[in-house]
Amino acid sequence: MTAIRESLLRPSLNWLLIFLPITIWAEHSRPDSHRLIFFASCLAIIPLAGLLGQATEHIATRAGEGLGGFLNATFGNAAELIIAVVALKAGQLDVVKASLTGSIIGNVLLVLGASFLAGGLRHRIQSFNLKGAQAQAASLGVASLALIVPSAFRAVGSSAIAPKTMERLSLSISLLLLAVYALSLIFTLRTHRDLFSTVSGDKEHGHEGARWSVAQAVFVLLGVSVLIAWMSEILVGSVEQAAVAMGMSKVFVGIIVVAIVGNAAEHSTAILMALRNRMDLSLGIAIGSSIQIALFVAPLLVILSYWIAPSPMDLVFTRGELIAVVFSTFILSQAVADGTSTWFKGIQLLAVYTIIGIAFYFVP
Repeated sequence: MTAIRESLLRPSLNWLLIFLPITIWAEHSRPDSHRLIFFASCLAIIPLAGLLGQATEHIATRAGEGLGGFLNATFGNAAELIIAVVALKAGQLDVVKASLTGSIIGNVLLVLGASFLAGGLRHRIQSFNLKGAQAQAASLGVASLALIVPSAFRAVGSSAIAPKTMERLSLSISLLLLAVYALSLIFTLRTHRDLFSTVSGDKEHGHEGARWSVAQAVFVLLGVSVLIAWMSEILVGSVEQAAVAMGMSKVFVGIIVVAIVGNAAEHSTAILMALRNRMDLSLGIAIGSSIQIALFVAPLLVILSYWIAPSPMDLVFTRGELIAVVFSTFILSQAVADGTSTWFKGIQLLAVYTIIGIAFYFVP
């Protein structure tokens, strides 16, 4: 437990755990303060997501390379998945779908842009494994196109396509994407893992210092998962009233706020790796997280919606979301095309993300 206690006391996102009791107090003592509850629960989830990632990686380092990679890939977006499941149960399908597209956009533009900027300010030009980056960009492009097919069909002939047909189409695509995700794990972890090898000398990007025991890591994993589910329930319960009070749409909250909160701890790790000139790891976190959202989290939520949501969720997104996802994947392919990164590339990616965020804020 000493390692866990040191992790909590070291200056980090863990200091935001103070918002855990604040959220509980606000929920029970000031139930009408929706903005306070919303922001407190958001800030409380950020360090919990970080602890969840730490526990997963400590288990992964003891499980061997193959199983460890599978655990990291599967639980990489666990916090966001928990938030989305809670929102599904509450019938907030717009928020769920917006958080999915927001995660893809955020990882590609915000996280990668911040990583390029931070790394570029310390290192003039940084390089990374071009073949691995191109393979990941291609995977994300295919997955993104698969996600927007139902929306494209709806846009072409909305009057002729019944809602039940869209649900069946979304379910069929979701099952196919899950199969592709399983094959992608085999590709990256077994048959072609040399394409994703990092620079010699890089170690696990997880954490320095003493490793947690398996029992400690499992205890943290289970306990933090329960707390994230609790905070997510409070967050989802306040999101509608808080959005109205702040003049924001639920789509903006899902695309920008919820997406950033669910991945904040992972984002900080990507930036830290860029500062250490370990760009392969930084890109692996940023692009890999988007791929997990598109190939695993989104289709899994569609399937789960048939059991836990008031109505099944489809993969029909707004036109703004479609445009943002398509342009983000296109910009990603251009950003990694030469195998190098600079701080100005980071500025460009962040500028595009900011423009998209402003557009979603002003559009009803």
